[in-house]
Amino acid sequence: MKVFMTGGTGFVGTTLSKALIKDGHEVRILTRPGESYRSLPAGVEVVVGDPTVRGLWQDQVPDHDVIINLAGVSIFSRWSDAVKKQLRESRILTTRHLIEALGRGTGGGKHLLSASAVGYYGYHEDEILTEESQAGTDFLAALAVDWEREALTAKTLGVRVVTCRFGIVMGENGGALGQMVPIFKLWAGSPLGSGKQWFSWVHEGDLAEIFLFLIKHPEIAGPVNCTAPQPVTNRELTACLGEILKVPTFLPAVPGFMMRIIMGEFGDVLLKGQRVIPQRLQEAGFLFLFPTLKEALTNILIK
Repeated sequence: MKVFMTGGTGFVGTTLSKALIKDGHEVRILTRPGESYRSLPAGVEVVVGDPTVRGLWQDQVPDHDVIINLAGVSIFSRWSDAVKKQLRESRILTTRHLIEALGRGTGGGKHLLSASAVGYYGYHEDEILTEESQAGTDFLAALAVDWEREALTAKTLGVRVVTCRFGIVMGENGGALGQMVPIFKLWAGSPLGSGKQWFSWVHEGDLAEIFLFLIKHPEIAGPVNCTAPQPVTNRELTACLGEILKVPTFLPAVPGFMMRIIMGEFGDVLLKGQRVIPQRLQEAGFLFLFPTLKEALTNILIK
C-alpha cells in the first residue's frame, strides 16, 4: 500500500518506516523545513511541510491508502503554559490538517492510524485498564481525548480510524531508555517515588509490527492499546534495568516531592502511571516478540 506518515523522522517513525519498506509498502514522510531525514531507509520519499500549518503538502495526502499520524512534541519536559500549548497544537492541528487533506479526495477505503497515548486513562493505581476503560481528567488525559476526537472526525469521510494508544516505547536509539541508561551506568539508578506506580511499555520492534498488523486487519477500528501484555512497576523496571546493565540500584528512591519540584506537573506522569494491557490486540491474535520487559531490554541493550 501507499503510506503517508507524519512524525516519520522521529524515534518511532524511523523504526516504523524501515518495517513498512521491508514489508513492501511505499512510504512518503512529511518533514518540517530544515528537519534532518538522513536516518530514513532507502526508498522512503520525503515531502517538506509543516503539518501544523495548511500548505501544498496537503495535496499529497489523498493519493495514499494509509495515513499514519505520529506527529507531536515530546511530553518529556517540564510543562509550562507555553509547552502545554505546543503539546496540544502539535497534535490537534496536525490531525485536523491531515483530515482536511483527506477530504479533498475519496475517503472510502482509506485507513487513518493515529497515535494517542495510555495517558488517555489518567491515573488508576493498580486497576487493570483496557480499551473499554474510561478516560481520565488530568491534562494529559484531556489532551489524548481531544486528539482522538479530532482523528475520529475522519469517519465522516468513510475513513477507517484506529487510535493507537502508545505505552512508553523502548528502543536503542532514543525514547525513555535514551534518558535512563546513562543515569544507570553512573550507578545512579533508583525507583521514583513509591516505586509502586505502573509502567506500561512496548518494544519498538513490536510497535512497528502492531502497525503492520493493523494495516492487514481492516476489521479493527477505534482504540487499540499499543503496549506489551506485561506492564511492570517502576521498582520492577529499576531492578530489571540494573540487572541487564549489571549495575547496582542500591540508592534510595527519589522522593515524590523532589520529582514535582524538578518536573512540575509532568512529575505526576512519572509518579503515578497506568496499568494497561493490549486486550484488543490479544483478542485479534497478535503475537508479541517481546512480551516481558527482561526480553525487551536484553534485546535492546545486550549486543
